[in-house]
Order: sequence, then structure tokens, then C-alpha cells
Amino acid sequence: MLRKFSADRLFTGYTLLGADSVLVTDENGVVQDIVPIDTAGEGIEKYNGIICPGFVNCHCHLELSHMHDLVPRNSGMIKFLLAVMSGRQAEEEKVINAMQAADNAMKESGIVAVGDICNTADSIRVKSKSALLYHNFIEVTGFTAAKARSRFDQGAEMYAKFLERGMDRVSIVPHSPYSVSEELFELINAHQKGSLLSIHNQESIAETEFFTTGKGEMLELYKALGIDITHFVPSKESSLVRSIIKITGDHSLILVHNVNTSARDLKAIHRGRNLPLLFWCLCPAANVYINNELPDVVLLKNYNCKIVVGTDSLASNDQLNILEELKILQERFGELSTAELLRWATLNGAEALRIDEKYGTFENGKQPGVVNISGGENGSLAGTVSKRIL
Repeated sequence: MLRKFSADRLFTGYTLLGADSVLVTDENGVVQDIVPIDTAGEGIEKYNGIICPGFVNCHCHLELSHMHDLVPRNSGMIKFLLAVMSGRQAEEEKVINAMQAADNAMKESGIVAVGDICNTADSIRVKSKSALLYHNFIEVTGFTAAKARSRFDQGAEMYAKFLERGMDRVSIVPHSPYSVSEELFELINAHQKGSLLSIHNQESIAETEFFTTGKGEMLELYKALGIDITHFVPSKESSLVRSIIKITGDHSLILVHNVNTSARDLKAIHRGRNLPLLFWCLCPAANVYINNELPDVVLLKNYNCKIVVGTDSLASNDQLNILEELKILQERFGELSTAELLRWATLNGAEALRIDEKYGTFENGKQPGVVNISGGENGSLAGTVSKRIL
């Protein structure tokens, strides 16, 4: 049985088509064709707004879902990190129920795949029954050389737990430049050739200040955690430059947040280095929640950065909804077109998570999910809502 979908506009993953185009799928959502409406025949399901492929959420922390509304807004990165570390422990059923509700909400809003940060194995129970496709980033930390091996081994044990449950989309990844030692970077880089990696990058000015001067608010974090940083030597290079050279070109790497990424950084990382394939993940709602800042999205565009979109966690966001992230970006950067933003959230995201053989575009044989974005006017995303319809 075929299903046929039309709307005011049809976004293919590449471009926006008009109301005269019809998406044809089988009953399971496998794309059969896009045809002119005058040849589509009967049984067309007509929607207002836009029909587009399912969204890809490239950065999430599902296991923090129970922390919704527990961390004050605009507290700054250091206070936010300390609050998360002190508040993430909770009753098991509360944690599971919050993750289940978040997983369901993501599905209903049109998300089909998620790049999820894992500091525990708690999310396995929810993910094993989920309709969403997850790539699990097993995150490790340890800023001193002495702890590199033990911290990596802990990550490897968790990595094995995911594999044992049949979740083979899994990687061991560094948390951030300021929480991973050179020795731990080396272990991560060498773990599995050609891995998909992720790292929190330049989320606050404090990170940049610490790497270039050895001073600033980051010292409060290390003091609170009892971490000895006497080995650290600041330089003129930013955290991005100093960390990215530790990941070899056989990997791909999702850089998350990028709030303080500069033109100087972008120039520096492309000077003859064997870089991994880079994707630049924007999580605007979380950036506003924590620091009331946003990345220089126009700068990233001008340097042809491959941009993708994430939600971060419910500890730093009101909802895990990709459309809401796109609306923030379009409101703050008026030159961003609807088609461009949707491409970041569909095709680019699918490429970043290495799932574009199935997701991201309406092309024959793919099964990307079908989402309706309704409401709004004048071609913008303002006032719209999204819902998965297949």
C-alpha cells in the first residue's frame, strides 16, 4: 500500500519544492518517488506548511532528562557543570521515567536519530526499546596523565555493555579539551580506527581564557574537583587548536557548541594538518540557557563549516525539539533561510552520524521519517510546530 503526502512546500533534504510535488512512500515509509501532483492519482494526504525528512539530533544527554528545571538559567558554564555533577544522581525509576518521556517527546516532534552522550549505562534500558536510532558517545574525562589509563578502561567497560545489548553504534569520546589529558586523547584516538567522535568545544569564554592564559573561571572548576593542574602550560593556541591535532584524519569529529570559535581558530586548524572530517554542532537553546550567548553562525558559514544541530540536555533546555533550535537560529540570524536550516537538521545531521544511507533526504529507497511543520507564515519558521506523521 502506497502513501502520498503533499503540503504547501516539500523539503527534500536538499531543496524546497512547491505544492505541486507529492512524496510517495510505502506503508513503512520507504521512499518510492517524488512526483507531480497531476500524476499522483488519488489518496493524497494533504497538509499545511512543510513536509520534510525526520530530524537528526546530533547532540543530546538523554540521561540528564530528570534534571529538567534543576539548574538556574544564566548561571555560567562553571556553575552549570558543578550543578550537573552534583545533581545527576537520583532514584533509578525517576531517571528511567524521565528518559522515556524525553525519548517519546523527541519522536513525536519529528526526531528520528540521536547522537547521545553517555556517562553511564543507564540509558540502555530506554534505548533498547526506542523507535529512535541512537549513536552512543561513551564520554571519558581525566585531565591528568596518571588517570588516563584507568579512565579509559572505565569507558571501555561501558562501551562493552552497549555492544553486549546489540547497540553497535557506539564510540569512546573525549568530553572536552579542558577535561581530557594528552595521554587520554591518545588512548581515545587509537581505540578504533575510523571512529565517529564528538567533543564539547569552546562552550564558554572561560575555556579560551584558561588555554591562552592559564587563568580565569576554569580554575574554580579544577579547585572544586580537586584536580591538580600544575602540569598545564598555557599558550597562544586556543583549546580547539590544541585538541583537534590529537585526533587523526581517519576519524570524523562532531564539535559541539562552538560559542567562542573565532576566525583565527578556523584559519589555524586548516593549515596543512591531517584533520578529521569535521561537523559543527549548534545547540542554541542550551547556549542561551547557560551563558545567554550564541556562536557566530555567519562566521562558520563563511568558512564552509558543515553545520548540524543538537538539543543538549533537559538540564540546559526546556525541551528536546530540533525545530525550536532552528527557530532560535533564524530569529537571531535573519539571513538563514528555512531550506538551509532544514538541511542542517536533516541531511547534514545524517551525514554527521553516518546514517545518510537511510536518513536525511527523500530519495528512493531511504526511510528517513516524514515530518509536518505547520503554522507560521511568510516562509519563516516562526510560530511553527513539528510533528512526525510517518
